[in-house]
Amino acid sequence: MDNTCSICHQHAPAACYLCDACTYRVHTWLGGIPRTLPLLRAALVPTTGPAQRGGSGRAHSPLPVDVRALDLLGPGQPVPVVDPHGDQAGGIPIGALLAGWARYLATEVPAVWTDAHGTVRIDRCTDARPRSGTGITAWTTWLQRYLPYAATRPWAEDFYRQLEDLVARIQRITDTRPRRTPMDAPCPACTAFGLARREGEQHIGCEACGHRLLPAAYAAHRDQVMHLAVLMAAAQHTTPHAPAA
Repeated sequence: MDNTCSICHQHAPAACYLCDACTYRVHTWLGGIPRTLPLLRAALVPTTGPAQRGGSGRAHSPLPVDVRALDLLGPGQPVPVVDPHGDQAGGIPIGALLAGWARYLATEVPAVWTDAHGTVRIDRCTDARPRSGTGITAWTTWLQRYLPYAATRPWAEDFYRQLEDLVARIQRITDTRPRRTPMDAPCPACTAFGLARREGEQHIGCEACGHRLLPAAYAAHRDQVMHLAVLMAAAQHTTPHAPAA
């Protein structure tokens, strides 16, 4: 492999298919999913009542739940439903997707054990067993713990893409988006004022050219830029002395 991230095509650590920034993003997604569960449960309650005479409401009573939220919170299989007629609008539920990936990952994690004769052997795990049960929070915690190993697997891109789609589905229902904070200093690569920090991101990125900076590197760059700006402003306001007669 060429140590290029399968997602952003930036440099990735040796033997990894995801770079540090994309791995960090997945870790943030996993950590944020449990915090959205109260919002999803609240979304199960419909907000539109039956149509009123003379009004512009529904022609029939609404469903007793928001089916989009139910699709995410309900049971299911960790694979897409076979849909030959194209009439399925849902996706894989949160719990099923997380559990499916955890169990798939577990089958590739090396397990070290000692047999009855004292010989150390290396085998494959047979299943994922979170310490705190089998709920959504337990699965996200388990996947976060084994994420560094998942980043080394050839299917890391599929894992990333499916989680990205899952988070997008959650955000559409809960109307939540990561906060964006624009930075003061221009980009050191293209000089455009396009640097911004997005919530849950490891780097500060330029929206004009794609350049990325870690927060410490940005702070050093900003200090240098501000120092130069102060020197230039001081030079512009300095009045040269008239020569002596």
